[in-house]
Amino acid sequence: MSDKLILKLDTGEVTIEMLSDKAPDHVARIKELADGGFYDGLILHRVIEGFMAQMGCPNGTGMGGSDKPNLKAEFNDVSHQRGVCSMARAQNPDSANSQFFICFDDASFLDGQYTAWGKVVEGMEHVDAAQRGEPPASPTKIVSFKTAS
Repeated sequence: MSDKLILKLDTGEVTIEMLSDKAPDHVARIKELADGGFYDGLILHRVIEGFMAQMGCPNGTGMGGSDKPNLKAEFNDVSHQRGVCSMARAQNPDSANSQFFICFDDASFLDGQYTAWGKVVEGMEHVDAAQRGEPPASPTKIVSFKTAS
């Protein structure tokens, strides 16, 4: 069983290593949604220069999620640095569902407040190439997202 996910953006392919030991429930959810095709065709709806690229909202606004229940936070010791994948959430720490973000740079001020569940190990330049904006005028799209075979 692979511990990697392949996130194909329209800018290129990104390989994410899952941190199952740090956030087992979040990793299981991301894998389940990814392999079920939930993310395919969605946009990167919030991309902030020097901070992060957020995706996983089915309606492209940052307000939506999957039909699955929200997850209990699994805060861990992974620092939010370049390439770290972490769950987006509302104000309630236990409100993560399907949205996640990939850090462009040091975002350690998020440590202990958001559940980090993965790290980009290849293709970070394709995340860097994402269109900026909240939402971007012509957003970068997820072509496909699934477990590496």
